[in-house]
Amino acid sequence: MNTETAFAQSPPDQIRADAERLSNIVLEMQRCFVLHLCKELAPGNVSFPQFFLLAYLDQKEVLTMTAIAQKMGHTTAAASGLVARLENLGMVVRSMARDDRRKVMVCITPNGSALVRRIRQEMVGNLVKFMITANRKIVVRSPAVI
Repeated sequence: MNTETAFAQSPPDQIRADAERLSNIVLEMQRCFVLHLCKELAPGNVSFPQFFLLAYLDQKEVLTMTAIAQKMGHTTAAASGLVARLENLGMVVRSMARDDRRKVMVCITPNGSALVRRIRQEMVGNLVKFMITANRKIVVRSPAVI
């Protein structure tokens, strides 16, 4: 898109063009994320749903099993199995709530946080590369405005 075209477009057209560029960025990031995540998670045997739970726990620190089930769209029993596998891998720990021993609390471990941090850093790196490439393409197509 050259500069003249950008200025000639009405706001709804520009918004649509921006949305299309953003959708391309999201799709490319998703592709990079899935490819990298497959390679990164395979050695530790962490599944995609388990990784997404780890990423959420990394932000929240502690969650109940009920909250995990709701967040993941699972039954409590299915969420318990998900957490059990992560616990076996040393990515999370479970404990009883002090105020109600029936509540099971789940907390991410330093190993779990390290995995999330590594994947996020890779995602940021990929996003920066993609944005630089996309920006170069826009600059090359747009003539200088004087």
